[in-house]
Amino acid sequence: MPKRKKIPAFEDEAQESAFWDTHDVTDYFDMDSAKRVRFENLKKSTKSISIRLPVDMLEALKVKANAMDVSYQSLIKMLIKNGLQSV
Repeated sequence: MPKRKKIPAFEDEAQESAFWDTHDVTDYFDMDSAKRVRFENLKKSTKSISIRLPVDMLEALKVKANAMDVSYQSLIKMLIKNGLQSV
């Protein structure tokens, strides 16, 4: 097994970033012994959108969401998710 190079000390993140832009990580880490990790509790990134709905549809969503004790926005997301899974 080849000897791995020692990672230098960095003064700041910019210096570290510049270093890795010009160096190969495989010279510093044994990728064969790397272990896969999962970050299960990370929140998915979201993006705000605007959608126009008929007033009566929005009111019906709010009534249904209130009965389910969730926000109407959460109910909309659940309905979209279920719709996408059934397509």
